[in-house]
This record gives sequence, C-alpha cells and structure tokens, in this order.
Amino acid sequence: MKIGIVGAGMVGSAAAYAVVLRGAASEIVLVDRNAALATAQAQDIGHATPFFRAARVRAGDYPDLAGAAIVILSAGVSQKPGETRLQLLERNTAVFADVIGRVLDAAPNTILVVATNPVDIMTQVAQRLSGLPPGRCFGSGTILDTARFRSLLGAHLGVSSASVHAYVLGEHGDSEVLCWSSATAGTVPVGVIAEQYGRPLDDAARARIDEGVRRAAYAIINGKGATWFGIGGGLCRIVQAIGGDEGSIQTLSVVEDSVEGVGPVALSLPRIVGAAGVTGTIMPHLDTTERTALKRSAEVLVAAAKG
Repeated sequence: MKIGIVGAGMVGSAAAYAVVLRGAASEIVLVDRNAALATAQAQDIGHATPFFRAARVRAGDYPDLAGAAIVILSAGVSQKPGETRLQLLERNTAVFADVIGRVLDAAPNTILVVATNPVDIMTQVAQRLSGLPPGRCFGSGTILDTARFRSLLGAHLGVSSASVHAYVLGEHGDSEVLCWSSATAGTVPVGVIAEQYGRPLDDAARARIDEGVRRAAYAIINGKGATWFGIGGGLCRIVQAIGGDEGSIQTLSVVEDSVEGVGPVALSLPRIVGAAGVTGTIMPHLDTTERTALKRSAEVLVAAAKG
C-alpha cells in the first residue's frame, strides 16, 4: 500500500518512521514545502528499513502522491509553549487552503487523515475544502488521548494498558471527556479492579490521571517544544486499520451533523475503521456528567469554528 504524508516535520516523520517499523505500508512519499527537509527525512528513515520491514521511502511533490490510498495531512505551524490548539486555527486554515486541492488533484480517491492542530476544527476545514464524505476525511482526534488514558489507568492498576478499555471523547484539547463510567480492564470496571488490588480510584487518583491526560501535551511542549512520537504511533495505527481493513474501533474526529444537539461539529467518538475509512460510529455508555461534558465540548468546538 502506498501512502503520502504532507508535512515532513516531527509529526510527519514520526508517523513515517512508525509505519516503517510496523510494516504498515510498502511505499511512503513525503511532501513538504521545504524539499530539502523532506529529502533528508526520507533518506534517514529509509536507512532504517534494512533493520525492520522492506519499504520504499522517498521525498516527492504533490504529483508523486498519485495512487496513494491514504494521505496524512501534518502540514502547518507547530503549537508554541503557552499556546492552545485552538489558537493555531487561522494560520493552519491558510495552509490547508493551499494543500488540499493539490493533494486531490494527484490522488482523488485517497483517504485524508488530518493530524494538524487544532485537529477537530482542521478536520472540519479539510472536509469542507475537499468535498469528501466525512468517512474519507477525518482527523486523528483523541486517538492519542485515549492511549494516554489507558496507559495511566494501566499503570495505576498494575496491568498492561493493552488490557484497558477506556475512551476519551470530544475535543482533542482542553474540553475533552474522559469516560470513566465505561472504563474496564478485561471485562471488569476499573473501579472494581482498583478495589480488589488495593489501588482505589478515589477523587485524588482520578484527578491525577485526568490531569495527566488532559495536560500531557502542554507538559511535553514545555519540555521539548512539541509532541511527535505518540501521535506518530497513533497515525500509524490508523494506517494499519485502513490497510488491513480491520474494522477496529478508534476514537477519531469526524464531522457530525449533531452531537448532543450541537452541530455541525467535528469531534471524537469511537469509530469503526477499515479499508473505506470510517464506516461507522459506536456511542459508548455515558453517565449524565459525561453527556453534559460532551455537549459542552461540542459547543466549545462550534464556537471556535465560528471564530
């Protein structure tokens, strides 16, 4: 499978590297306004392929995206220390206005995966500019937030995060919703396991995990300027699900007519992902507090999209 990545900075290159490690694509084309950067990243990643999986990694221009089954959009300016994702909107909307038409001219049948922040609003922008159905133009959304939630829950419970099933919904940002009411490890509610093993999920523990999920990006940005490995892994996971026609469930951002009576809005819910892109949505059980928070998250995004 051939994929393209537009934007060869830290996020785009991390995604390309993860795809190579996992053998999720046979060909990767990196496109960047800085052609020298795209070339350097392609060469550096390509030099790792003898240690992992056979893949052709090369730099190119938009016409070289022809035949790409997936194009990841990671182009745009980075989030600065102290800057919220929503503050990036105006600058990155201008970038997408230039990029998306050129991508679709070369690869009209591709699936667009948006990684540029603020990812929910940029997903809505990309879907509008592309004219693609929402299932073929969606954002990485809270796939990373969900991974952070599962990781921190697993660490607290002393179990593998792979055995934790928990979701983060809504905005990839400050109003995101951690779904505690439906979180399980194996088939058992996390609160029950926590009590069994003497690791109660009291208010203090929940607040610490919530802070660890919700503020993770800010802590990483303050420490090293940007985040890239986590989201690179998440983007690779999306590529795997599409390439393998998995029908796996991932929390991705898709434009919806209405969520909790608010819309149109792009935000994350559990989505079914396969060869055609996002083919369905599964609404998890939410308690009253979570439903209210999801509605509020949708309202925040609608207000931000209106500027």
